[in-house]
Amino acid sequence: MAERTLISPVRWSRPRGRILYWSVLALVVAGFTLVFLGPLYWMAAGGLKGTEEFARVPPTLVPHSVHTANYTAAWRVMDLARLLANTLYYALGALVFQLVLDVAAAYSLSKLRPVLGKAVLGMMLATLMVPAAVLVVPQYLTVLDVPLFERNLLNSPWVIWLPSVTNAFSIFLLKRFFDSIPREVLDAAAIDGASALRTLRSVVLPMSRPVLGVVSIFAVVGVWKDFLWPMLTLPDPALQTLNVGIYSLSRGVPENHLTAALVIASAPTLILFLIFQRNIMGGLTAGSLKG
Repeated sequence: MAERTLISPVRWSRPRGRILYWSVLALVVAGFTLVFLGPLYWMAAGGLKGTEEFARVPPTLVPHSVHTANYTAAWRVMDLARLLANTLYYALGALVFQLVLDVAAAYSLSKLRPVLGKAVLGMMLATLMVPAAVLVVPQYLTVLDVPLFERNLLNSPWVIWLPSVTNAFSIFLLKRFFDSIPREVLDAAAIDGASALRTLRSVVLPMSRPVLGVVSIFAVVGVWKDFLWPMLTLPDPALQTLNVGIYSLSRGVPENHLTAALVIASAPTLILFLIFQRNIMGGLTAGSLKG
C-alpha cells in the first residue's frame, strides 16, 4: 500500500508542485515563528531601549541605541536578587514535595494496584477538566484555616508547596511510565528479597530518570510562572515571588526598566527549556510504547 502524504507523488515530481510545497511550508514555519518568538523579541528589545525611544509612536523595531544599564537599574531598584531567591526557594520546595508524594502515588496506582485504584485515578484526571480559577476561592479558604490543624498558612512557604503537590498530570505521567516497566524486573527484585519501597528506590527510580526530569521541570516552571495564587497568599513584600514582586514595585518605575525586569524574570525558565528540551520531549514520550 502506498504511503499517504500531503502531496501526491505525481504533483511532487513536477517543479511547480515542489515550489508550491516549499513555499507553503516556509510561510507556515515563518508564521508560527513570528507568533511564538515575536513577543519574546519585543520584550527583549524593549528592555534595551532608552526611555524616549520606548515611548515613541510608532515604535521602533530595532533599538537605535542599546541601553544595557536598564537591566542593572531594574535589578537594583526592584530588588530582583531577593525576589529571585524567594521564587527559587518556593520552586525547589515544591519540586521536592511533588517528587516524593507524586512518585509514591503513581507507583502505588501502577504496581501495588490498591482497591478502587482506577476510580481514584479517574477522579484525579477529572480535576484536570476544572479551570484553575474556579479552585482559587476554596483553596484560599482552606489555607486560611486548615482543617484539623486550624492554622493560617498565609505568608508561609506551605501555602505554595501544598497546592503544588496534588498534580494530577504528573501522577498520570509517572504512572504511565511505571506501567511500561516489565513486571519481570520487579519480580526479580522481589525474589532477591527487596521490599516494595526498596524496589522503588533501587530499581524503578533509576530507570525513571527521563520522566522524573520532565516532572521536575514542570514543577519548577509551575511555581515560577504563577501569579494569582502567590499574590493572594503572600501579601508580605519580603516573601513575594518574582512575578508578584515586579508587579508590586512597578509603580513609578520607567517602562523600559520594567520590561528589563520582565526579561530577567523570564530568562531562567527559557534557559532551562533550551538546555533540557531533548530530555523534556524524551520524557513525555517515554512509556508510551511498551517493550
